[in-house]
Amino acid sequence: MRENKGGAGTHLIERLPLLPDRSLLAVAATALLIAVSFALRVVADPVLPPGFPFVTFFPAVILASALFGTRMGVLAGVTCGLLAWYCFIGERYSFALSWSGIVAMGFYSFVVITDVAIIHWMQRANRNLAHERELSRTLAETRELLFSELQHRVSNNLQVAAGLITLQKRQVRDEDARAALDEAARRLGLIGRISRQLYDAGGSARRMRAFLEPLCNDVIEASGRPGICCNVIVDDDAMLSPDAAIPLALIVAEAMANAIEHGFAGRDHGVIDVELSRDGKAQVQIEVRDDGHGLPDGFDIEASDSLGLRIARMLAGQLEGSFELVRGNGAIARLILPA
Repeated sequence: MRENKGGAGTHLIERLPLLPDRSLLAVAATALLIAVSFALRVVADPVLPPGFPFVTFFPAVILASALFGTRMGVLAGVTCGLLAWYCFIGERYSFALSWSGIVAMGFYSFVVITDVAIIHWMQRANRNLAHERELSRTLAETRELLFSELQHRVSNNLQVAAGLITLQKRQVRDEDARAALDEAARRLGLIGRISRQLYDAGGSARRMRAFLEPLCNDVIEASGRPGICCNVIVDDDAMLSPDAAIPLALIVAEAMANAIEHGFAGRDHGVIDVELSRDGKAQVQIEVRDDGHGLPDGFDIEASDSLGLRIARMLAGQLEGSFELVRGNGAIARLILPA
């Protein structure tokens, strides 16, 4: 509620001065302020001691300047000064001035000029600030639009590159080379599919759940295996920094792709659970579990020649974490990261 009130107050201040295109209405409102201030001074005259001719006129000048601008402030200042001079300084209902009256009018003029000038400078600064804020908002919108377009183009270019690699594979006869090209095309295609959600234009951290769910859906869709189901389980969510987005996406995608390719070999259906858990405030753990065939006997990740697993371990090291494959009902890929 406080933020709303503050925002409403700021918006009102930015609209000052009021009635910039309605001079007659502004003059009428200023005349009303002058009339009220004069009436209050007349009412208070019997109880005021000598020496307070301007006591109700100063607020009228300040309000006129603040609400309707410098010209109305000058109008109020001159009119109120003449009323005070004629009615309340020296001889009543006369413009004759003694030395004390000259000093009083000089003091009044100094205060009025100072007040009007300060309000004018404040309003000019406020207009400049409002202009800069609007310019910043426009630039931010433009940046987000360009950023979104850049992500779209990068994603499309990666998809094109993956397609070109797939076409090139047709001219390769060596099976190992064909498999390597298949892996490269798959990884490029996957990065292209998920690149639009990897970054935030503001560079802010993101919730892990909001990051993992679309990522897992993209991996399943890219696999062309609609019978495979993926569940994202998050009991205690964690924040993901922008710098960790791509490495984490590639590790999780590689673990899921390994489960789809090997764990569900010869099967059209399967379940993959991606679970995020936290060990207090020290560590974040992500497990990718499948109900597939499991790891082969004697499997050793250290001795594995799988390029995907080597990439996953390397990226985990870049994040100051660790990556391992262990046995479960199927296979379990476990990524442990510092919180």
